[in-house]
Amino acid sequence: MGLYDDHSPNRFKKKRGGFFSGIIGGIIGALLMALLFPALDWNEPPNQNNAAIEENRGKTDHPSKNVSLDVTTDITEAVEKAGKGVVGITNIQTAKFWSGGEGQEAAGVGSGVIYKKAGDKALIVTNNHVVQGSSQLEVTLSDGKKVSGKQLGGDIWTDLAVVEINADGIADDAVTEFGDSDALKIGEPVMAIGNPLGLEFAGSVTQGIISGVNRAVPVDINGDGVADWNAEVIQTDAAINPGNSGGALVNIAGQVVGINSMKIAQSTVEGIGFSIPINYVIPIIEDLEKYGEVKRPSMGVTLRDVAEVSAYHQQETLKLPKDVTTGVMIESVMANSPAGKAGLEELDVIVELDGQKVDNVIALRKHLYNTKKVGDSMDVTYYRGGKKEKTTIKLTDEARL
Repeated sequence: MGLYDDHSPNRFKKKRGGFFSGIIGGIIGALLMALLFPALDWNEPPNQNNAAIEENRGKTDHPSKNVSLDVTTDITEAVEKAGKGVVGITNIQTAKFWSGGEGQEAAGVGSGVIYKKAGDKALIVTNNHVVQGSSQLEVTLSDGKKVSGKQLGGDIWTDLAVVEINADGIADDAVTEFGDSDALKIGEPVMAIGNPLGLEFAGSVTQGIISGVNRAVPVDINGDGVADWNAEVIQTDAAINPGNSGGALVNIAGQVVGINSMKIAQSTVEGIGFSIPINYVIPIIEDLEKYGEVKRPSMGVTLRDVAEVSAYHQQETLKLPKDVTTGVMIESVMANSPAGKAGLEELDVIVELDGQKVDNVIALRKHLYNTKKVGDSMDVTYYRGGKKEKTTIKLTDEARL
């Protein structure tokens, strides 16, 4: 009696209308919740407060931690193998102070490579310009220990020198292994190890590739602005900076394949450094060990490029044929020299050695130093007064002249 029951024909329409209104309202409410509370984690169970949410989050998130990786590659192994043998070399010279007194001060720092232990001594190869003019040498080992060094010999033509230190404390694995520089390929990876800009960056490693082999770089030995020699070098884009001189160029096997020597330092040039091939280094340092100098054959003459002589004097003074515009003019002949004994005279123009054409002084020295030994004979073709002549020289040690 008190209950209301609708039996009218529209009762079903009313129910359907109410039903759909409820659905639409629920959807609208859900959208409003999503817009108003976008940061809520909708995967959380209902009726949890913020503290509970944070607690659950802490249980599911992974805490950050430091991960130690053991990264070992061919490069790291090569550096570890060769790095112990690369040292710093400080050139100490006598200097005059403003007060009028004299004292010892560091004139420069370079690098070096331990290549041999012989009895109680260890031997280091470096560049000649690193040790040139020194009154004392201080060698800094890879572990930071400093010891005194003694220069056994140096050679300006190859820019190589040998330094001796006490072998006490020098481990066997600090003696580097030499590779085969003749087997190097363009594009092969290499590392330069040394002390760029001084000992504060001792043991620095730079990586690159072999950019070129058998490069010839003109070198002015006496500082007169004229090239006296062509250094035969390896080109690399591994960074070589001041202080790297005398350090090691290392292949992927950890073998020393070159002694870093120089770079092209121009604002427009980047990544062109040079290293002396180790196969070229070996016979030089063997002579420096034994004699303190390189035993080279000598003719006993002073020379000048014909190309530096004016066309007038080529014709009027040297009496050269018009088609002869290159060669090497003899400026003077030393008394009792091989050239003097062979009959060569001042103003003779050498054009061939052992049947090979010689265009300039560098070519003459290259033939003499690279293909001949002390005691060898050498055939010389030359012009004198316009006439082509030949003679044979018996070469001697230049130190004896």
